[in-house]
Amino acid sequence: MQAPVHGCIRQEQYTSCWVSVMSCLLLTFLYVGSLYVWWSTLPRDHPKVVKRRCVSVVLVSAASPAFVNIWMHWADITVDGFPWELMGVRLKGFIPASILPLLLTMFFYLGPLVQSALDNPDGFTGALQSALDVQSWRLCMQDTEWLRNQVVAPVTEELVFRGAMLPMLVPCTGTTAVIFIAPLFFGVAHFHHIIEQLHIGKDSVSAIFLGAGLQFLYTTIFGVFAAFILLRTGHIVGPVLCHSFCNSQGLPDFGSALNHPQRLAVLFCYLTGVLLFLVLLFPLTDPFLYGARPVCSLAPSQAKEC
Repeated sequence: MQAPVHGCIRQEQYTSCWVSVMSCLLLTFLYVGSLYVWWSTLPRDHPKVVKRRCVSVVLVSAASPAFVNIWMHWADITVDGFPWELMGVRLKGFIPASILPLLLTMFFYLGPLVQSALDNPDGFTGALQSALDVQSWRLCMQDTEWLRNQVVAPVTEELVFRGAMLPMLVPCTGTTAVIFIAPLFFGVAHFHHIIEQLHIGKDSVSAIFLGAGLQFLYTTIFGVFAAFILLRTGHIVGPVLCHSFCNSQGLPDFGSALNHPQRLAVLFCYLTGVLLFLVLLFPLTDPFLYGARPVCSLAPSQAKEC
């Protein structure tokens, strides 16, 4: 009599997993598809296109808590609290979650930051003054591309691809595997740039697909880090701020570091930054600093990340 019961349980688990995966695919389609609701022949960086697309993704991300709530109904999952708490939108532990993951990311970028300061005519003082200049920040706030890259994209992408998708996948994959599975949706979502590049026709087809492959690689790697931060801290603010910072810095330029006049000092800072990042990865994301994490209540079994 027990065998059919176990078979039924396994079937329910498979059904729940399929519901989770299909929900993530649907949410990915809605996010990317919303970018193309506004048909235009203008380039993607044109202010009108940027503003319209920002409106689209803000609406999708604003609807993501309702999407998670619907998924909970479909998957027959009940938890204490609200959907946005599962997504990492909560107050307890907010201050350390706002500071420590960003500090960790800045350690990783220690080499590029020092290199940028050395290249500044006014040195480290000039670089610091530039970063704190109020007028520069005002100009940034009036720049639609800056707002898209530093504010709208980090907030909406983290809410959708981390905040909404991790809770939907954790019951099926557990807290360890989800760190590597969820970012795949984020990486695949960037393939839509291929359409725009082919339409522009500026680069060869092979160059476009190579660039898309590289973008998939580094967005997926960042997604792993962001998912890890969300699971360890239970907050979405850390991934959002790290995302914004990484967008501002871009990929580290190792080529220019190798050719820098002060190469040894720059390379030493690159290496030191990476070592600090690895050494402090777990201490600065210790769950003790952030309190209970609602998303971990969905895990089938407790893991190191929770």
